[in-house]
Amino acid sequence: MTETTQTRTVPPAGGNGAGSPEHRLAVETLGGLRADLFHDAFALRPMPPMSTDGPLTRRLPDRIRARAARLPHAMVGLAALLAFFIGTVSGPYAQAQGVLAGALCALPVLLTLVRPVGAFWASMAVHPVIAVVGGVWGGWPWAPGAFVCHLSVLVIVAIRTRPRTAVWMWCLTAAYGFVMESVLGAGHYGNNSGPMLVFSAFALLVVCVWHVRRDARQEVSAQQTVTAHERSRRTLLEERTTIARELHDVVAHHMSVVAIQAEAAPYRVENPPEELERAFATIRENAVAALTELRRVLGVVRAEDYEAPDAPQPTLADLDGLLANVREAGLDVERTVTGAVRELPPGVELSAYRIVQEALSNTLRHAPGATARVEVSYVLGGLGLRVVNGPIPPTSLVKPSPGAGHGLTGMRERVAMLNGAMTAGPAGDGGYEVSVFLPVAVVDEDEA
Repeated sequence: MTETTQTRTVPPAGGNGAGSPEHRLAVETLGGLRADLFHDAFALRPMPPMSTDGPLTRRLPDRIRARAARLPHAMVGLAALLAFFIGTVSGPYAQAQGVLAGALCALPVLLTLVRPVGAFWASMAVHPVIAVVGGVWGGWPWAPGAFVCHLSVLVIVAIRTRPRTAVWMWCLTAAYGFVMESVLGAGHYGNNSGPMLVFSAFALLVVCVWHVRRDARQEVSAQQTVTAHERSRRTLLEERTTIARELHDVVAHHMSVVAIQAEAAPYRVENPPEELERAFATIRENAVAALTELRRVLGVVRAEDYEAPDAPQPTLADLDGLLANVREAGLDVERTVTGAVRELPPGVELSAYRIVQEALSNTLRHAPGATARVEVSYVLGGLGLRVVNGPIPPTSLVKPSPGAGHGLTGMRERVAMLNGAMTAGPAGDGGYEVSVFLPVAVVDEDEA
């Protein structure tokens, strides 16, 4: 017979439930109240100037725009002046009492300029003082000047802090009104806690919506910046991948030639030494290994839908065919060649052809109907390219099409790969100009 014993853990008597969700919620709530309205409540926080880069302020003259940055401070001063005026003239005050009541109403509003949270506590503190000084029994617990003062303080502090602080201020205002009406409200025939709570709730709701909208706009702007950065990086990687695929054909051709010549070289010499045969065998093995690694790397960067081209990569000798194609597309283009035409390294030839091709494609997209000119300059230290297009003619019926920004990125990558220099920007006549210099090492005839 087997006996089964079950053990049950019983919470100790008198436990306070420190781990319960209700307790954690209460702790977090009190912590939020303490952080928003009690911690460094009277810390110095001057109101910053208003930003002047908005859609309306940008249109203002510079002198007026500099003054417009202080518009929030002027609005606070206007609210303080209004509270002072209403606090002075309302109620059966003597002249000195009226000025004192008006000053007490204006002080918390002005305090929001430097100590916003402290201004809320100051507003809560001056209301009973104003009631005692003026002996107001009609509007309770807020006298007319105190009403304007507290409502202004709530709105200004909510704008300067965050929505959670606005909620706490409204709750404390409601608690203050309830206590004053319940404890000290006997004998007053006009209680205005209801209007205060309604008006303040509506005003604070508008401020909270403004906060949420501003935060959402900032988040969207930040996300757009990150997206643009990622798009730029992706474009750069795509262009580098394209360049790598194109250069693979050129490099693979030369490595294959090296391997074949290294294998055939010993047979061209009668009775070659054994050391020479081993050297050529090593050269061939290294060439084949390099070609294998090159193909492996190309397989990593190749896109899934990439198809290897059947024709060899183009060179400057194929430039006439490119110009004929763009002429058929409607672009009036002419070519000028200066210097002694000579054969350049395959990488330079390929990059020069692609740069001219992309520059003419950009002209077709962004300047339909314009004319273009291609200048190829063979100089001692390298190759110079210049592609210039004129402005869009007024009679053109074709609208420019927006591009993705890949063209200039690809051209810059090709130029940087060859340690060249490139400039691109608007021309003086309203067109666009792309200038490129690709350096080519000069080989002496003796070394050749």
